[in-house]
Amino acid sequence: MASIPAEIFKAYDVRACTDLLTPDAAYLIGRALGAEARAQGQSRIVVGRDGRLSSPALAAALIRGLRASGLDVLELGLVATPMMYFAAIRHAGGCGAVVTGSHSPADYNGIKIMLAGVTIGDRKLKGLYERIVGEDFVAGKGTVTPLEIDAEYRDEIVRTQALARPLKVVIDCGNGAPGAFAPALYRALGCEVIALFCDVNGHFPNHHPDPQVEKNVAELKRVVLDTGADAGLAFDGDGDRVAAITPAGHYIAGDKMLMLFATAELAKHPGGHVLCDVKSTGALASWVREHGGTSEIIATGHTHMKRRMKETGAVVAGELSGHFAFGAWGLDDGLFAGVKLLQMIADGQNLDDALSSLPTRLSTPELQLPIAGDGHAAVARIVAAARFPSALDVISVDGLRIEYADGFGLIRASNTTPVLTLRIEADNREGVLRIRDELAAALAPLPFPDFTL
Repeated sequence: MASIPAEIFKAYDVRACTDLLTPDAAYLIGRALGAEARAQGQSRIVVGRDGRLSSPALAAALIRGLRASGLDVLELGLVATPMMYFAAIRHAGGCGAVVTGSHSPADYNGIKIMLAGVTIGDRKLKGLYERIVGEDFVAGKGTVTPLEIDAEYRDEIVRTQALARPLKVVIDCGNGAPGAFAPALYRALGCEVIALFCDVNGHFPNHHPDPQVEKNVAELKRVVLDTGADAGLAFDGDGDRVAAITPAGHYIAGDKMLMLFATAELAKHPGGHVLCDVKSTGALASWVREHGGTSEIIATGHTHMKRRMKETGAVVAGELSGHFAFGAWGLDDGLFAGVKLLQMIADGQNLDDALSSLPTRLSTPELQLPIAGDGHAAVARIVAAARFPSALDVISVDGLRIEYADGFGLIRASNTTPVLTLRIEADNREGVLRIRDELAAALAPLPFPDFTL
């Protein structure tokens, strides 16, 4: 029986420390993925990788497994994750995989997968594990052919997403894979680009490649202010998430950026539908309604976001984490989302004025509570026993989102690490503390994490 750790198969992708996600494991995943692709009548797949030190060996092993299953591989080499999705749709019937650790620590890596145009997660991802342990493989002799996708991807964005005027933009790629492509993309759109940390380096020597942690964009803020740039953009390690800085140096949280995107998209598509994840601000629903649209809270995770976008025809979807997808593009793509933000500025929007016009509530950051054992089981126990005396509603689409007249509280299990993720938002400090007390009672005897407002 083939052996592979079950815990590396997460909700959205394969993800683990490289002592678990080894080349041998990547080869087995390639065999299972190849068998599943063949079962779906597919014969071709694109494969790319990020700039982590372990990625070349893992990608080579994954390709060996795919070829041994009879799939013809189009090898992309170094790419941002959205470029893999783009190449898969254009050249391989929607089938692709990219070896990437995204924003995880340098000693982690992972594999994100698309089959027949659908990003694989949850039960379907576990199905690959079951194929491996059951040795449910197929044999064949696939080929491998290099495919350069950078120019085609860039040209399609430039062709369809022109800017009304040139802009000055600072780009921070955190030494991740987007650094090889983002500066050229934005220059091709006519921008003056100031590039920070765009040399791809798997040691991540300047800061961790997670722009949703605000301290990681401190240098970006400084350079935006010093150069008088129109905006700053920061990408995570594989380019499917983005954060932004205003000309005055203000950080735009992911849910606030979604509100800006919703405003622009609803102006073009009156009555459009907007998707937000359970972590996002409660002010978004009323904001979208005021701008003539409808909205919906969905589970966190890019697989859920893209699936629900297809089901509803939403004009835009987004997460607090900085994942965004636009109906016209169809991919969760941080580089593309950055272009959409620049379009708003080029069309005359003052980013600081736009940010200040948004409704604001007091909120905690994402709080993480380490736990022993299965976080989803812990949430299930809370669901069975907890009471929230002043709540208006409890939404259980992804953990517990407890709605109040003046805010919300969130308790959900992380799908990537052994923690519970908590968040509180309210109109004022008193509301935050009241909601904290109700959540703390539900979590007891687990301690509620300390936070500052």
